Amino acid sequence: MAAKRSFHQVAKQVATRTLLLSDGKVIPAIAWGNGTGGLAKGGDRAVLGGQLALEAGIRHLDTAQSYHTEAETTAAIGATGLKRSDVFVTDKISRNTFKGKERTRENVRESVINSLDKLGSKPDLLLIHDIRVPDQGKIPEFWRYLEEMVEDGTLGGVSLGFSNFRPQDIEAVMSVARIKPVVNQVEFHPYVYAHLEPLMELQARHGITMAAFGPLTPILRHPTGGPLKPVLERIGAAHGLDPASVLLLWTVQKGVVAVTSSKSEGNLRKIGAINTLPDLSLEEITAIDEAGKKIHFRFYKDHMTKDFAAPDLPEDV
Repeated sequence: MAAKRSFHQVAKQVATRTLLLSDGKVIPAIAWGNGTGGLAKGGDRAVLGGQLALEAGIRHLDTAQSYHTEAETTAAIGATGLKRSDVFVTDKISRNTFKGKERTRENVRESVINSLDKLGSKPDLLLIHDIRVPDQGKIPEFWRYLEEMVEDGTLGGVSLGFSNFRPQDIEAVMSVARIKPVVNQVEFHPYVYAHLEPLMELQARHGITMAAFGPLTPILRHPTGGPLKPVLERIGAAHGLDPASVLLLWTVQKGVVAVTSSKSEGNLRKIGAINTLPDLSLEEITAIDEAGKKIHFRFYKDHMTKDFAAPDLPEDV
């Protein structure tokens, strides 16, 4: 699959903010996801977007079975002249791959092997996309199936984790885990920070790194921008940055992997530049924390507050 743009060979070595996972693997802290904005369902746009992201200096691509972009993720890497080993790839097992089938050991293995075939290699990190991927009440069994594939070499060298897991879901995994999860990818930004603090504390005890989808929700999806808007604008003005860059800096300085997306070359350059920007000060981080905790606004409502109550805060002030 060829994208409609030619690229000069992309430099392999670029400055990259990284985090250390509990299994010893290093993960780039800025990731480009291909599951939104017309990129999902695959095709040339997903390949081109990945090329642009890699050219901008991003070295972490985030895909999933439900995005239908696994093959395009690998095609984007190849189109830049980079080696597969130059780029960190996160993939996710999604519930749509089972199409109503029971999540037996054999069916889970078939699903994973299908993804490996599309990728043409093993991902660096494989996540359970949400708690509905396993059959109800069977998160521990599903985790054991993934462990078995690591142990028999099918997923040898692949780090394991999950997405959209609440505290009780994490504890279900930890009750059986021989291979410890290293990442939980959730909607994370200042307007859900108060809700997620207990989750982050639990993850810290288990050595699980947070990854954020929707990190720019306060400026892209909140109707007014809320109390965070003037704080981001003030901090941005002091550093010559836009609010999006300030939010991404806040995210990675919280020790969280920021997974975001764009098809705009200009925006992708700004995202890639996070790798080389100076850190925000402690006072600036604290100001963002405090503004974020004044409200609770979640865009992807789904199941995350079921039996894990959101704080009693307004959606705006």
